[in-house]
Amino acid sequence: MCEKNVTIINEAGIHARPAGNFVKMAKQYQSRIMIRNLTSDSYPVSAKSISLVLTLGLTKGTSMAITADGPDDEEAVDVLASFVEQGCGE
Repeated sequence: MCEKNVTIINEAGIHARPAGNFVKMAKQYQSRIMIRNLTSDSYPVSAKSISLVLTLGLTKGTSMAITADGPDDEEAVDVLASFVEQGCGE
């Protein structure tokens, strides 16, 4: 099991387009990947579901946890955390 906390830096937060890209990346991994909004202390949701990712309200400045468990968990967390830390491609 691997976990990393990151902070949303892009102005618009994780809205539909970056959420879609995030989910697409998450689906490339076999591991079970969960994310949660640490700022509002939300329940963890699947990083492989765009509707669930969007329910977290991940706005600029929000802290989020990315957790993965499975055969490629470390790589999954590193890649997804890097995507968020670099502004979600925006």
